[in-house]
Amino acid sequence: MEKKRVDESVQVPAPIRVDRFGFAKQEHISPDRLAKSKSAFEYQREERKLRKWRKMIGVGGSDWKHYVRRKPNVVKRRIRKGIPDRLRGLVWQLISGSRDLLLMNPGVYEQLVIYETSASELDIIRDISRTFPSHVFYQQRHGPGQRSLYNVLKAYSVYDREVGYVQGMGFLAGLLLLYMSEEDAFWLLVALLKGAVHAPMEGLYLEGLPLVQQYLFQFDHLMREYMPKLGEHFTREMINPSMYGSQWFITVFSYSFPFHLALRIWDVFLYEGVKIVFKVGLALLKYCHDDLVKLPFEKLIPALKNFPDDAMDPDKLLPMAYSFKVSKRLEELKLEYEKKNGKLAASKAKQKQKHPA
Repeated sequence: MEKKRVDESVQVPAPIRVDRFGFAKQEHISPDRLAKSKSAFEYQREERKLRKWRKMIGVGGSDWKHYVRRKPNVVKRRIRKGIPDRLRGLVWQLISGSRDLLLMNPGVYEQLVIYETSASELDIIRDISRTFPSHVFYQQRHGPGQRSLYNVLKAYSVYDREVGYVQGMGFLAGLLLLYMSEEDAFWLLVALLKGAVHAPMEGLYLEGLPLVQQYLFQFDHLMREYMPKLGEHFTREMINPSMYGSQWFITVFSYSFPFHLALRIWDVFLYEGVKIVFKVGLALLKYCHDDLVKLPFEKLIPALKNFPDDAMDPDKLLPMAYSFKVSKRLEELKLEYEKKNGKLAASKAKQKQKHPA
């Protein structure tokens, strides 16, 4: 039997090199860097951390609520240091309240995916390839990752027809699906948008993005109070937070920020709420303050969308973020915004009565 000749001219594609989270690596990695592996000390430290966390949450999360009640400060401190990646999916479900929603609604997700239709289906299909395009889970067209993402977004658009589907939601669902099943990701999305533990996020995605407008109003005031020199510079250069900050809130830093930093922010976000987004935004501006105050308008916008690598280090950025105390001021600014907008709405209604269409 004649052996088939191998055509040596055929180029076999090189396997995609991915980082530890599954994203394709863009840069050339030198052999020296590849040779560097975790030291024995780092490995042992991670294992100790993992054992502490397993003891804290119990089998399948059975001890979690009891531990949080007994030692809330320990839980907060450990979450701020970062949840072990192997436990992240489970812990996110526990701290968001989504596990309880799942248990209270058996079979609902399956019903939404299989038997219901959504007006947003074509929009979801159009946007799917734009969600984490460099991650191996989502790269295959109509592959398992894209199908799962479609199912979760379609199910939510049916579950909450008022919100339906908005493009930024894909990054939330896409991030969650890297750590949990479709059904778990769906209920965590529900927990976030409907406010199972913290303030509901659905206003970020409603028509007119009302919550985005409120958050940008609050952020602008905080920035000017903490960094008056930068605030004055932004006024001179006609920079407002909608030019750089909207995506921070809409995707909770999951869009365009390094994944390892986004994960650490999400750990805190799910436990402490949206105030961490304000704190991280302030920390980024403070970290780059001295450079930003020198830049003209045409260089400011790119700088505010592409922060330097050293500013993206969670161990540098997050301690700076935690130093900002914003809770009380956020409440005051929220009331101020509502009062201002209430007057604006009343004024528009009055105008309509005077000049009916």
